[in-house]
Amino acid sequence: MNARTFPLEPIEKASIDELRALQLKRLQSTLRHAYSNSPAYRKKYDAAGVHPDDLRSLADLRKFPFTTKLDLRDNYPFGMFAVPREQCVRIHASSGTTGKPTVVGYTQNDIDTWAHVMARSIRAAGARPGDMVHVSYGYGLFTGGLGAHYGAERLGLTVVPFGGGQTERQVQLIHDFRPDIIMVTPSYMLAIADEFDRQGLDARASSLRLGIFGAEPWTNDMRLAIQQRMGIEAVDIYGLSEVMGPGVANECVETKDGPTIWEDHFYPEIVNPETGEPVADGELGELVFTSLTKEALPIIRYRTRDLTRLLPGTARTMRRMEKITGRSDDMMIVRGVNVFPTQIEELILRQAELAPHYQCILTREGPLDALTVAVEASQGVAHESSEARGAADRLAHDIKAYIGTSARIELRPSGGIERSMGKARRVVDQRRAPGA
Repeated sequence: MNARTFPLEPIEKASIDELRALQLKRLQSTLRHAYSNSPAYRKKYDAAGVHPDDLRSLADLRKFPFTTKLDLRDNYPFGMFAVPREQCVRIHASSGTTGKPTVVGYTQNDIDTWAHVMARSIRAAGARPGDMVHVSYGYGLFTGGLGAHYGAERLGLTVVPFGGGQTERQVQLIHDFRPDIIMVTPSYMLAIADEFDRQGLDARASSLRLGIFGAEPWTNDMRLAIQQRMGIEAVDIYGLSEVMGPGVANECVETKDGPTIWEDHFYPEIVNPETGEPVADGELGELVFTSLTKEALPIIRYRTRDLTRLLPGTARTMRRMEKITGRSDDMMIVRGVNVFPTQIEELILRQAELAPHYQCILTREGPLDALTVAVEASQGVAHESSEARGAADRLAHDIKAYIGTSARIELRPSGGIERSMGKARRVVDQRRAPGA
């Protein structure tokens, strides 16, 4: 280890042939483990007429059925596990806001693997020996906080385990403790930046050098806005609890060209979201992951609903994924037009008089859907002012011109959009009454 950086692992520089051989070996082992030890997987594969022995090449993976969030909910809480629950040292779960939560278990080896890929992610993002990491991801059943925490500790960094909320105190401790790195959702980073302003502190003069942002889609325009406002490097981390948690992929700071997938532990595919058929690298589609080293809950061909492309490796041998800016289940269909929140975000960021705090509100007017974009005026700009109204008019025009649908713009004062301590709530669907 030199004085400034951490060394790469050999697998990060291995040839593609070496990587593919390792993936095939681990994939065959994973399928056998799932089939032999998870009744849910055995039943699914028997019904589909496939067996682990049918996988002789990586291309054979397409013969096996997908796993979805519904599978995890149908087998709630522990029915998908491939080890006895007693062998799990930790349980995580989703919020369950749209039904039963998805439950994930970890053996001690799983926890060690997770800490390892998170340490690799933080290092790829630009961590240096001796750095202090301020963790603002939520702790608890959500995987973000503990994933970041264990990874930073594994890397030998100093961890401030703050979690979400208490924004005023977050800024106070960033000012007093002088951390080098912050790990947080991009939307909450904006709330922290607002609090710097409220306290009369120059965010660009803070000790922070690097932000590792994930848990929600965010655009490259948002990256630039955060970098300019905070004076930091902003890199993207990707993960989801069903596959492991954060640390499935991470951008390398030297390229910042989309998260590098840690392909020695997670095998990616892109499929047509409507047909489920695999598409070639470089084509847009739905991201599907298969775990290669998980014990408690091997996940095979899991449909993430995230839309992206697989791209060749640059900073590492392993493939990258294009920065995710939308999910198939976040897509709004407004009068026949597909609309993603991140498309709205990009257009808002063009207007200096508007802040990137927004919500897309869907309502029904007679037989037709209507979209209202609630957005804040920038700090120092009155939301009733002619400057703000002019920016709102330009935003409405841009949404119609670039996205192809009409939207009503609702201007709100600074602080008028609810702040999330974790993932931002970008879409509010009011088209159906509660309980309808």
